[in-house]
Amino acid sequence: MILIFKDFPDFTPNLKPFEVLEMGSFGGTYFRPIFSSITKEYYVDVWKELPDFWFENLPDNYFKSEVYDENINKYKVKCGSDLSIWENSGWINPQDPYGWFQWYCRFYCGRRTPDDDRQIKRWLHLAGPKGRMRKRFLNLANENTYFDPTFMPAVRQSLIHWAFEFV
Repeated sequence: MILIFKDFPDFTPNLKPFEVLEMGSFGGTYFRPIFSSITKEYYVDVWKELPDFWFENLPDNYFKSEVYDENINKYKVKCGSDLSIWENSGWINPQDPYGWFQWYCRFYCGRRTPDDDRQIKRWLHLAGPKGRMRKRFLNLANENTYFDPTFMPAVRQSLIHWAFEFV
């Protein structure tokens, strides 16, 4: 199943934000307390702005742990970069100091901003139908490896972070 956003028809993730969290992502640390070098502010409990049902049956260590645990991740691998790398790379917009996934949570809940085009373009380049990570996986996979969870686990996990899973 892909998600369809009528105002952005090219943006077609197949995971809802709460599914990304339920599947185990970001080593359980995504919504941990942070200090943003972009906004020069501390952030705590930002997840509370999101729908309560997203977190009802989710253990705290799946979304607000201060310690990265690769065993939380669906594919049991460490992947991704830390916030300082995202900030130094210019990927963080001050409106979403946690990054792309925070943007996606808010977008999914109905928020629209001038940053939507940039964030969707990032998704398209990485996880979209012609995205580099998605193409890399498909170029290397075959009928024996496509469904094998031990095949390219870091790529699979990274794509989950970007709201896409091969099914």
